[in-house]
Amino acid sequence: MFDWLQKFADWLIYSVFNIGAETHLGTALNFFVYDTFKILILLFIIVFLMGIVNAYFPIERLKNYLNRKKMYGLEYFFSSVFGAITPFCSCSSVPLFIGFVQGGIPLGVTFSFLITSPLVNEVAIAMFIGMFGLKATLIYAGSGILLGTIGGWLLGKFNLEPLLSDWVKKDFSK
Repeated sequence: MFDWLQKFADWLIYSVFNIGAETHLGTALNFFVYDTFKILILLFIIVFLMGIVNAYFPIERLKNYLNRKKMYGLEYFFSSVFGAITPFCSCSSVPLFIGFVQGGIPLGVTFSFLITSPLVNEVAIAMFIGMFGLKATLIYAGSGILLGTIGGWLLGKFNLEPLLSDWVKKDFSK
């Protein structure tokens, strides 16, 4: 997928700067250029897609559901599970978190999502299974979801809404 980017890094480092491919400096610079551009491209795509999700996600429906139903703390657990099954890193979780808060979803529930989302994801699960086996992976995933649930519940009890930035508070009061 990024072969063109590797060719660009090769051309830039080995031809333009004339640093040998067999040297440690050439290899390190080539890796740096390739990975920096790749991460910037992926970050741009993720932030763009999260902007679309943030614009079209039915926040109002979710807010109404959470306010209508008495869930006895399960909303924190569901938010953590949602964070675990979504393929978001912290770069895309934060804009979604802000959208949730602006939509009026309780701050503690959104913190449960924010804690779990980058912590437990598909890549980490796949790596854990390959390196440590299924039992350790289940312990890791369960612990991450439990951490998000308890962390969100605890942060929700601190009543942190008054500390939100003005641009978030304006929409939070709905």
